[in-house]
This record gives sequence, C-alpha cells and structure tokens, in this order.
Amino acid sequence: MKRTLLIIALLLLFPSLTEAQCAMCRAVLESEAGQETAKGVNNGIVYLMAIPYILIGGLGYFIYRYVKKKP
Repeated sequence: MKRTLLIIALLLLFPSLTEAQCAMCRAVLESEAGQETAKGVNNGIVYLMAIPYILIGGLGYFIYRYVKKKP
C-alpha cells in the first residue's frame, strides 16, 4: 500500500515522467508536413474525453429531476 502511494505521489510530482505517447505515434505526428493526422488525433482525444462528461452530466440531470419531483 505504501509503495503504491509513493508511486502515485512521484507521478503527480513529476508529470514529465507520465507522458504517454508511443514513439511511433509521436514520430508520425511530428514529421507530417500538413499536420492533418495530428489534428485528427487531437479531435479523437477530445471526443474520448467529452463522452464520459456528457454521460455523467446526463445521469446527474436525471437524478436531479427525480429528486426534485419527490414530495
């Protein structure tokens, strides 16, 4: 347990150690002239990030409506 907490603390203190991008992806994205692939990857990241927030927001909205409807 202590070891896990230590690892998490170190990763939070040193974010440069936690960069997670494979070498091939980085090489392709940096070498392309038009940067179209990079824009596509960035859009994909935004979509993947947005969907959980939309789902949780919708769930929160329905819970709020349910609680407010109760007398």
